[in-house]
Amino acid sequence: MSIGFFNVPTPKNEPILGYAPNSKERVSLKAKLAEMKSQVIEVPMFIGSEELKEGKKLPLTSPHDHQHVLGYYYEGDASHVNKAIDSSLAAREKWANMSWEHRVSIFLKAADLSASKYRMELNAATMLGQSKNAFQAEIDSACEWIDFLRFNAHFATQIYAQQPESSEYVWNRSEYRPLEGFVFAVTPFNFTAIAGNLPASAALMGNVVVWKPSPTQIYSAYVLMKILKEAGLPDGVINLIYTDGPLTGDIAFRHPEFAGVHFTGSTKVFQHIWKTIGENIHIYKSYPRIVGETGGKDFVVAHTSADTKALAVGLLRGAFEFQGQKCSAASRAYIPKSLWESTWEYFSKDLAELKMGSVEDFSNFVTAVIDEKAFDKIASYIDWAKNSDTAKVIAGGSYDKSKGYFIQPTVILTEDPKFTTMTEEIFGPVLTIYLYEDDQFEETLHLVDTTSPYALTGAIFSQDRYAIELATKKLTNAAGNFYINDKPTGAVVGQQPFGGGRASGTNDKAGSSLNLLRWVSPRTIKENFVSPTDYKYPFLAE
Repeated sequence: MSIGFFNVPTPKNEPILGYAPNSKERVSLKAKLAEMKSQVIEVPMFIGSEELKEGKKLPLTSPHDHQHVLGYYYEGDASHVNKAIDSSLAAREKWANMSWEHRVSIFLKAADLSASKYRMELNAATMLGQSKNAFQAEIDSACEWIDFLRFNAHFATQIYAQQPESSEYVWNRSEYRPLEGFVFAVTPFNFTAIAGNLPASAALMGNVVVWKPSPTQIYSAYVLMKILKEAGLPDGVINLIYTDGPLTGDIAFRHPEFAGVHFTGSTKVFQHIWKTIGENIHIYKSYPRIVGETGGKDFVVAHTSADTKALAVGLLRGAFEFQGQKCSAASRAYIPKSLWESTWEYFSKDLAELKMGSVEDFSNFVTAVIDEKAFDKIASYIDWAKNSDTAKVIAGGSYDKSKGYFIQPTVILTEDPKFTTMTEEIFGPVLTIYLYEDDQFEETLHLVDTTSPYALTGAIFSQDRYAIELATKKLTNAAGNFYINDKPTGAVVGQQPFGGGRASGTNDKAGSSLNLLRWVSPRTIKENFVSPTDYKYPFLAE
């Protein structure tokens, strides 16, 4: 039981290391990459106090070198799902009753371990397992993960401090209880930080979690779990399993103790999850929390007053960093015809300089997409554009999966604002551009707003404040994260809480207290110090 009100250390965003040639961090990361690449590890499932190596043994490979085996993991079955649920429920009472400052201490320690002892291992695992270059790994698996841990601790204290007013002879107070049951965390391949935050944020607030990561992120998920265990996370609080998605969901969503799902992934899967929960609503002890971030078809719209150099850089970085495999990646752009020649001059020059290859060569800006399924899907969109009468590939368009799943950054220019690659999420290094008449800016904003079912991120480039204000208002519901004169990617914890609406999810804003509020169930307590002793009210008198 707490015996004081405690302030956690004031969070600050983790400084981003630069990895410049001959820098200390570059030397250290290169050494860690070589060390980890030379090893073949076996990754267990973490269920309760057990580290299980049983089930079907499957390889962990590098997307940029898919014949190289980094290690093996064990795919569990229904028995492991049930065991993980039972383990979490067995741990629940003790974890929920732990004083909040001791829970918070575990995650603050995990942040410090990640910033120091494990920083290079986290980055190297993300680079080798998910084919992120050094900078993309640094801002994700190091900085954003650390920020989530530290800022969430701060947000938790703010939530606990929110208390009601009290009246004469009465003391009112609020408790913020964890949910009754277990939380199911389903995490994606593309961000190590998100994969860690989805189970960790729920656990921070006193919940117990069953965590199923993407198979293509297991390598770095293992490192995250090692850190949490070393930081003192008790057995059973977070159970990490590698099981078939539909199988796991079928069991979890039919369990009466299912209390919530924290999800990042595809819209189609999330909609199926929502439907399944609705069909099973009668069996649950309480109404489950459904929190999801699902994807986007993110836009950049330029006004005639835009700085074309800044626009070109915003498009290139926004579309092609991490091979476009960000739910916030710039995927469709609307540029006035009068700016096209200047924009393309800058853009094509920079694009020609981009190098593509292994993550171990730090001069490579672009590396491989995550797996063969993604490769084939992205390639099919490029082929569609090549064979279209209303669009043409004006840069890139090549792809090769003989050694790694490499797709050249590709730019499509279309005459049709509703062309397939303008409307459908591709999740790869493909940017489609539509040129509009200079006097059609407001009409183009309407087009931006209505073209896609998603509403995650978007950007306006303009030096005209009237145009910026107009775009901001017209696109109110088109993006949960809106950027002015910047690329639509790179949200920072504590600065730009992340999430979108429409088909992009529930907009519960990871990186803010709004998300943590989803993982508590408040209890209001009223204590009357002078209780009435007569039932009669004054109005009853004659």
